[in-house]
Amino acid sequence: MLFIVFAMFLILLVATAVVVFVAYPYRGSEVPGAPWFGDAVRRWSNRLKPLSEDEQRGLRDHSRR
Repeated sequence: MLFIVFAMFLILLVATAVVVFVAYPYRGSEVPGAPWFGDAVRRWSNRLKPLSEDEQRGLRDHSRR
């Protein structure tokens, strides 16, 4: 039972982080009340490498099978 509660808390935490990211830093705004969160998310998202055209095409082809 404790594992389920912990898992649900973690799921809600990740979902909240995604919603806040899409609502504020992704659009270039500061997060009200938590500017440190916007800075942290921007640093994290800058580390991610976007997919190249070949990688995107490969994913599309793979998903059609």
